[in-house]
Amino acid sequence: MVFSAFAFSALLHALNLTQGSYKPTPLSFNVAGNFTNPVPLHRTPHEAQVFFETTKKISSPVDTQDPCYVDPYDAPPIEKQDFPPFDPKLAKIYRYRQQMAVNLGSWFVQESWMTPSLFQCASGNKVSELDIASGWGSTTSSRSVLERHWDTFITKADFEYLSSIGINTVRLPIGYWNLGPSFCKNTPFEDFADVYENSWPRIVRAINEAGEHGIGVLVDLHGAVGSQNGQPHSGISDGESNMFTNTEYMERTLAVLEHLMQQLALVTNVVGIQLLNEPKNTDDLPQVYTAMMNRMRDAVPDNSFPLYIHDGFDLPRFNGFVSNRSDFVVQDHHSYFVFTPADQSEPASQHTGDVRGPISQSFADASSKERRNLIIGEWSCALTSESISHETDQDKARRDFGEGQMDVYSSTAAAYLKEDCENDPGWCFKAAVDKSLPATFFAYKHTPKDTDHAHELSSRIGHLSPPSASEILSSQANGTASDSTQDTSQQGLQRRQRRVQDRFHAIHRRHDTDDAPPLLTPAQQSTVEGYTSGFFAALEFGSRYQKVGFIGQYMADNWPEGIEPGTEQNYRDGYGQGLMAGQERVQMVLSEDQDR
Repeated sequence: MVFSAFAFSALLHALNLTQGSYKPTPLSFNVAGNFTNPVPLHRTPHEAQVFFETTKKISSPVDTQDPCYVDPYDAPPIEKQDFPPFDPKLAKIYRYRQQMAVNLGSWFVQESWMTPSLFQCASGNKVSELDIASGWGSTTSSRSVLERHWDTFITKADFEYLSSIGINTVRLPIGYWNLGPSFCKNTPFEDFADVYENSWPRIVRAINEAGEHGIGVLVDLHGAVGSQNGQPHSGISDGESNMFTNTEYMERTLAVLEHLMQQLALVTNVVGIQLLNEPKNTDDLPQVYTAMMNRMRDAVPDNSFPLYIHDGFDLPRFNGFVSNRSDFVVQDHHSYFVFTPADQSEPASQHTGDVRGPISQSFADASSKERRNLIIGEWSCALTSESISHETDQDKARRDFGEGQMDVYSSTAAAYLKEDCENDPGWCFKAAVDKSLPATFFAYKHTPKDTDHAHELSSRIGHLSPPSASEILSSQANGTASDSTQDTSQQGLQRRQRRVQDRFHAIHRRHDTDDAPPLLTPAQQSTVEGYTSGFFAALEFGSRYQKVGFIGQYMADNWPEGIEPGTEQNYRDGYGQGLMAGQERVQMVLSEDQDR
């Protein structure tokens, strides 16, 4: 069942989880955790990006006697300015795999309640990127402040850490100003354009450093020209959202997206471009997205390059929009449980029950409708003090809540993303690891870390063989093949994995007595071909210790010729079973190696 917009809103109201068109600043609520420097509500009248400042401190750019004095910053040379040659096979793994990811907020798009030190001598309301660029006494000083921040806030060591615990993707928010001075002309940033002279080279470096550690990058246009939502996280502090109504701003935003497409579509570890972050859900937003995607596809005609769209907090509306497209378009939905009065008072355990119950079902319905092209692009383990106060074991309640979301979002969506900081287990990724969240996030248990041993196991995985046609059809006749697409819950996936393992051993015990190729009907042929394709897809990704994430899109983009009309569903069902069987075989290889 797929919810209409009205039915979905009714469901959320019934659960006291009101679907809104915006989210307020988390610091305006009594959220369980360690928070300082709240932002006055009048400065964020609608929505704000929910990232928190990392507690990894950087050297202060100001003198203690004069808080607005800035030491001149002699920036080191910006290295790694050339993207490696494009590797289409590896890019396919990056773009279609199951993403285990975090957001790198307030690195290139600043928010005052995340990085308050950068706003100490900002101008105006002191809440947006523009306030920093126009503050600090001069553009020379504000440039020093930001360049020092860009060079120290996130470093190679952070990518190394993320990779070591199984994180394979980051979402990187940027603003149009980060593309350089030429993109600031005739915008509010024009008078301060020289601040961003060396911003884009640092973004290139960030993408390359992520790639060196096997991490994909989703480049997110967080700040569009004129602002897509009037919020400080879009770069401005006047509350105006002019992108939709000002034709020049819209054209400049289209030019920004076109440029990003030209620069990044052939970068191996760029997993996609997000067109807008949390735009106003205007009546013409679908038409705006269509125009943007047409412009980008015309710039680089590649329907397999992923384009991500935020749904304006309207899951059903854009679920239908994405499902009606055949190119690689992904819906991004953001999920939080601290912003409404009902959320603030509801016990943590009840929130967990809602997540594992009707919310899980709504995401599963949306995911199945749009070929699993859905991510939960922002979420957190945050609960209000009132919510957590109802629980006897508060640590367990928070962990159950965090792991419940992770189970649901990763089984119904192709990615989950969390905030990257170290301070609070509700909002901050590093603090939540091994507390509110698991200690590692690898796609497979027992993933080897030793490089030589990893290469050896990878070769073994790549040489696995699928069952014969007769074995595939025999298992289907016994009622074990068609269930691969029925139960999308985590428990259902685990039950099917156990059945696949038992089935694999059973059919291979008969292998020596069943070698003759059977005469197949068109439906059977499609089933066998689908199973075999799914099995080999599992091995292709599994040999790199990854799993296919955007399953329906990957299957559609690699659809074979010759599938008999009318047997397409046989192919899809067989593909799902073969993919599951292949993933189980990969896990068996890793588990057997671990037991040696």
